[in-house]
Amino acid sequence: MASTPSLADLEPLPRNSNGRRPLSIEEVCFTSAMTCFEGLLKLDPAIGSRTMFYVLKFIARTLEKTHALKDVRENLSKSVEVWIWLTRVFAAAIPSLTTRSIGPLASLNDPDKGVTPQESTTLITKNYQSLRDDLQLLIKLMHIARNLLVVPEPEIPQDLCAAAQFDQMLYQTIILCVNVTSKAYDGDILEEGARLKLSEITELYKKLLVTCLQQAHNWIAKNDRNKMSFWSTVLFDEDAMEESNLYGEFRPDVAKTQVQNWYERNSRFCPKARQLLIEYEETVARHGLSPGHLPCISPLAWNWLPEGSVRARADDTSENTKITPQWKDDEPDKFKQDQAYGRVSREVDTWWLKIRDPNYDDWVVPMPTVEFAQQRTENCKANLVNRYAHTYRTEEQEVEDSVHSAEGAPVPEGSGEHETKEGGHYAHDYNDDMIEEEDIDDDESYGEGPMSGLLTEVPNILDPKQIEALHMIVKSCILDNAGLALSRAGENLQKTRCRMFLALECGRSLLREILVFIAVWEKSEQSLIFQLTTQIVEAIHHSALIPYAWQSLRIPKDIISPAQTVLLRLVNNMFRARNTDPPKPESKEHLRDVKLLHFLFIQFRSRIVPECAALMHLQAQIRNGLCDPSDCPVDSWDMERAKDGLTQFLELLTTVNELQETRQYLIEWEASYELIVLLKGLEAGVEKATMVQPVPARSAQRQQHDTGDDHDHGYDSEDHPLAPPPPLQEPAHKFPWAGVKGLILHILAGLLQPPNGRNSPGNPEVQDQILRHNGLVSLLNCCVYDDHNRFARERVQICLKWLMDGSNAANKFLRDLVAMNPQPSAQQAQQAAHQAAQQAQQAAATSLRVDGIPGEVRVRIRQPDEPAPPRPNLNTVHSPSNRSLPPLTATNAGPGNPGGPTHGPVTAVVEIEVDENGEIDRDSLREHILPPIRHQPPTFGEGPSRNRPEELLRNIMNLAGEQAAALGEAGAAMAGPRNRSEELLRDIITLADEAARLAMSSRPGAEGDETEEEDDFM
Repeated sequence: MASTPSLADLEPLPRNSNGRRPLSIEEVCFTSAMTCFEGLLKLDPAIGSRTMFYVLKFIARTLEKTHALKDVRENLSKSVEVWIWLTRVFAAAIPSLTTRSIGPLASLNDPDKGVTPQESTTLITKNYQSLRDDLQLLIKLMHIARNLLVVPEPEIPQDLCAAAQFDQMLYQTIILCVNVTSKAYDGDILEEGARLKLSEITELYKKLLVTCLQQAHNWIAKNDRNKMSFWSTVLFDEDAMEESNLYGEFRPDVAKTQVQNWYERNSRFCPKARQLLIEYEETVARHGLSPGHLPCISPLAWNWLPEGSVRARADDTSENTKITPQWKDDEPDKFKQDQAYGRVSREVDTWWLKIRDPNYDDWVVPMPTVEFAQQRTENCKANLVNRYAHTYRTEEQEVEDSVHSAEGAPVPEGSGEHETKEGGHYAHDYNDDMIEEEDIDDDESYGEGPMSGLLTEVPNILDPKQIEALHMIVKSCILDNAGLALSRAGENLQKTRCRMFLALECGRSLLREILVFIAVWEKSEQSLIFQLTTQIVEAIHHSALIPYAWQSLRIPKDIISPAQTVLLRLVNNMFRARNTDPPKPESKEHLRDVKLLHFLFIQFRSRIVPECAALMHLQAQIRNGLCDPSDCPVDSWDMERAKDGLTQFLELLTTVNELQETRQYLIEWEASYELIVLLKGLEAGVEKATMVQPVPARSAQRQQHDTGDDHDHGYDSEDHPLAPPPPLQEPAHKFPWAGVKGLILHILAGLLQPPNGRNSPGNPEVQDQILRHNGLVSLLNCCVYDDHNRFARERVQICLKWLMDGSNAANKFLRDLVAMNPQPSAQQAQQAAHQAAQQAQQAAATSLRVDGIPGEVRVRIRQPDEPAPPRPNLNTVHSPSNRSLPPLTATNAGPGNPGGPTHGPVTAVVEIEVDENGEIDRDSLREHILPPIRHQPPTFGEGPSRNRPEELLRNIMNLAGEQAAALGEAGAAMAGPRNRSEELLRDIITLADEAARLAMSSRPGAEGDETEEEDDFM
């Protein structure tokens, strides 16, 4: 490695006769404009409109040149005068803007003297013209400062910027912009002119904030000292440091001192920047010329001041020898103690060793057993109401509900009760102290109100296009890029900053806001914001801190918080990228991914599934009349968040299930148990939705409200109030959990399929697990059409195929299921078939039950000699919900009233064909059955009656006997035991469909409560 050049190796800069470096025309014009602008801000001296015109012209022209001309940009970037003038201008502008926007500077740190949003609105509208002009100029100046850092040698202007302390002005400008734009201005009470003025000034502040973030990103790019300076400034918030750390024994004050000592040890500038600064001090500042001396209050001043004038404690970077970190407890000098250690912060390193994934080195924490999961589910069902009534846990519950140290997962050595309670990785999610119930504020748990940290409010201010620089800053500070050089002490500084990010409250708050930002703006996987955030999560994963981040993002009220849901989505995106180029099974990357998956599945087993199953159990209790709907302790919003989190977990398992290497872990952990539990809970708690929802006829509604004695019909009064409007959404106890079944069946089908390179039989281990947990019954229940889970029937057929393939136990179960009813005699079957043929010939119309459609479908039989009518184009027929429907001719015809309205079953006349023997042509009938509906949102409403597993099995057995009687000896033979599992599966699916039709026909009120008019149906 080549040594760093010294100042003596550099060529001297050209100078004028007076010893000063000659200034270019761009430097002269630009510095002159900034001199006048500073005078305008300070009103010393006051300048007129003509002078201000030239100020605007010179600044605008300089901005254009820094955009277009590389030579001008490089020349200005190496000008110490330019950086000092930029600092002086912003130093004068910040107090002036603050006073004109949100009150005096003294009121910012004193809540009692702070102005209200109304007073701030008055200030802004009063000073609108001057604020607009000054903000527009400051935005251009910040643009110029940003452009000056985009040069071939960026370390030179980066060092000059730090020497002039322009970075400190940058921080102050960000604070001002956040303070102005985060205020809750009430624009509704303003007149139109004032509202427009307020809106324009707010947008200018946002634009200035965006430019500040872009300049900050350029300033820290590939510069570890600047990264550490910026990172420590935004993370070590004084207010946050005073609060107790709930997730680990971390001392932020000690860490801050250690980081400052590291900064001082690494304060050496690059040689070219040092030469420029020394030359400026000798030829300009020492002679009293403008803009004056560089600030000397930072540990950087020794770079340009004469040797010996200030204390210099920077390490000698010319030495490339590696050092071994040594921590000397008996060293009284704190700086020397940190210098011997060599790394950034021993406090951060110690915290990370305690808080990282406990399985980082070895497999210390095992997977909780299925027996533990069963007990946990029962406890959640018993304590559901109490769990939402109190968002805290007692100490006994905290220990009992520990995520890792629970039944089936023994506590690792060294993690006693003290560690479980006070912190460390084994502390349970519910580690809130015991508090009074009336003190609980749900709003506080969602991060509302004042938040700590310089950047935490930014995601609440900017939109996705504006905020990209913030994500790039975080990524630049923490992402561990391949091939990154280590420090002399062997330290990866990117990983150290990542650990600081999560160790400090400001960092955790910023991470939470970044994650929620994706959910609020509904960003897709293809967006830049989503990709940048995925890289941030990747950096956290490299430090084995996703388990800790997961715990810190918890909200006691929720099963899974919105931030946790987004984190899961990002992890899933990360794993999906692995599937395209999977790491080798023996690699470090693969083992790191497996350990993360291990932790997340523990969460899935010990918390997510038990609590979701408890909610489904409560829905079943209400559905069966055992509980009152008012006992439901959650609302639809809570259910929606739970469903979103559960869906993301299932999406993650789907991704993991694609690779044989990771799929084997799910099989080993017996993931099929949780999937079966969810299927059972959904079957018991959620009523199936039909494809076509019954809608009361409008004529019937008119008859109910239109009476001859009521002359005030349609008007509100005390005696006859208007009916309340329909609810915007279903109540929580009727929450449908739409789409969950499809994901579960997809995962089960993947687990059941044979290993790679084989076509059969199915996976015997998963087959045994499903049968052991009585999952076959749950799979059969999914054969019934459910509009909440479209295509579930198609997916369950795949599951049943692989379940029976090579499994004697599964085949025997299904054969016993079909053969339990006695087979009818051949004579009875022939009589039934002859009677059905006579009825088909005599009846001009008949009724059919179609799975997924409530009521009966009336069909008219077309005789063989009757010509077929022309068939309409299916693409031109649409239902009110934009679904493509078959050519059904809806009618109000009913028993006894062929042409008028009726209150009978929902009917439709469908023309079908019969052959010469009078048998119904099944192919023509199939054309009139509704096809599967794709990519449509689920519709909620009253569906068929409950199909409990026992009822469905009883219906299947009864229908098996009826079908055998109707088909004669051939039918009896088909209903008997089979040798081929495919034929048996086909019979079971057919019988399940018949069970669904039977359930619809037996629904209470099916014969008299459903009517539809023609336009409602089509």
